[in-house]
Amino acid sequence: MRLGKFELTTVSGGRFRTDGGTMFGVVPRVLWSRIFPVAEDNSIAQATNCVLVRTGSKTVLIDTGYGSKLSPRDKRNHQAEEGDPLLTSLAAAGVAADDIDVVLLSHLHFDHAGGCTRLDEAGKAVPTFPKAEYVAQRMEWMYATAGFPELRGSYPQDNLLPLKESGQLRLVDGDVELIPGFRAIVTGGHTVGHSAIVIESEGETAIFLGDVCPTWRHLPALWCMGYDLDLLTLRRLKPKLFGEVADRQWWALSDHDPDHAAARLVRDDKREFAIVDMRPTL
Repeated sequence: MRLGKFELTTVSGGRFRTDGGTMFGVVPRVLWSRIFPVAEDNSIAQATNCVLVRTGSKTVLIDTGYGSKLSPRDKRNHQAEEGDPLLTSLAAAGVAADDIDVVLLSHLHFDHAGGCTRLDEAGKAVPTFPKAEYVAQRMEWMYATAGFPELRGSYPQDNLLPLKESGQLRLVDGDVELIPGFRAIVTGGHTVGHSAIVIESEGETAIFLGDVCPTWRHLPALWCMGYDLDLLTLRRLKPKLFGEVADRQWWALSDHDPDHAAARLVRDDKREFAIVDMRPTL
């Protein structure tokens, strides 16, 4: 997809499956299963639609999928891909790990930041992109690295600490410009420091929603995930943010939708918001 002077490409950080009930929280299965195919084990398909942006001067990656470090048990439980799906997808787009200049992270859960690092020949976790600067919200980093036992599974430390140890980590605070053409909107809700990432070039705009709206089935304000930490914040945010996206006709980018990575939204009297244009990839 061309966005002004920028070229956007969907790169996969790995497809997987997860429990449908946790993906829809308090929404009854009898409702969500009507619009989302579900397997006998109650799992649903998930993508990690990371976004590669070539600006002309920099090569930027938004989110990194789950990476190549999952344990055999986690791979089995998530039915995750073998190998390193992110690097494979980048290679298919003609991009090597050394080519990435900046990695922007919506938040630091394992399925968004797992690809930040890889294991070297000695089995040590090291940054996947040796020449890149990694950018994350400070509040998100504080929670992710605080050692809270109940968050251990969400924030494996070998995805994160090597970024700080290598000197490649930059922490930001709030709604700020991340690099020229990219800015953060701190949404909270899903995690304390979760951000949507706005991409702007030549008067055209796209917004990477992260887990504010993990799939297009999550457009209704009340359809949130069991993983969301602050439901009230998220339910209040979604109509406001999606209204801005619809009114300004921004491209909306979904991380986890298994069928369509991009869409345009319109206001809808019956359903709050509806989709008028969908693209499987950028």
